[in-house]
Amino acid sequence: MDLDVALRSRVPDTRRLDAFYGPLARALAERLARHRQRPMVVGIQGPQGCGKSTLATALAATFTDVGLAAVSVSIDDFYLTHADQVALAARHVGDRCLAYRGYPGTHDVALGRSVLARLAAPGNTRCSVPVYDKSRHEGRGDRAPVAAWRSVEGPLALILVDGWMLGFAQLPDHACPPALRATNEYLAAYVDWPTRLDALVHFDVRSLDTIVDWRVDAERARRRRGESALSDEDARDYIERFLPAYAVYVPHLAANPPCEDFLRVVLGEDRMPEARLGATSLSVR
Repeated sequence: MDLDVALRSRVPDTRRLDAFYGPLARALAERLARHRQRPMVVGIQGPQGCGKSTLATALAATFTDVGLAAVSVSIDDFYLTHADQVALAARHVGDRCLAYRGYPGTHDVALGRSVLARLAAPGNTRCSVPVYDKSRHEGRGDRAPVAAWRSVEGPLALILVDGWMLGFAQLPDHACPPALRATNEYLAAYVDWPTRLDALVHFDVRSLDTIVDWRVDAERARRRRGESALSDEDARDYIERFLPAYAVYVPHLAANPPCEDFLRVVLGEDRMPEARLGATSLSVR
């Protein structure tokens, strides 16, 4: 099946397809044509609610449809269990960043490292990927039992990894606000994750208020589906905890990307790029 045909069968939104998903898919296809020794690992970084997982899922399905086995993985899959998260918060009483999942320190870094390594191993034929259920514990979330994890069949050609803090690097103390000091220390343990990336797509926004609105919308959508979810007030409280990190780490990421193939895309309030992606190169900053 032709790539464009496969993509159109997966993405019914023509406007999004033509201005965004299509050019990106063709750029990745061009890279894959030269990347055959092992799976290509592409990161998708951006604020919560911007559509990272939706994009990764669509691309993984599309490339699989054309005979290039692909999988999408989120760093959310590697969150600590609920019990471990509660214990972490108890060790950092008063630290809003570590009270709930999300920030550096709230992931099982070793689990993430192990899973990503197995997925990216040349010739790998099968791997189990953790599943994190965000609806459990009244929207606070928990890792699903092992029996519910995803079984990924290989060998893979493409691995898409998405995460709001993917590619963030530890800052020196003088550049880190006091409120982020503890999580900044935890960030040192994540250094192995971005080193696995062959390319990174970085989504940015003009206003941090947009991120808050997106999170509230996401929780409302969960409630409409009958799932446990945060109230509007709790959703705002939750997402506003992340705004200081965006303000500090995103400029550093944009100036010092973890890989040469790097694409910065500025999104509007409608989660669409402000400018159409016309070139097939990912090396645009």
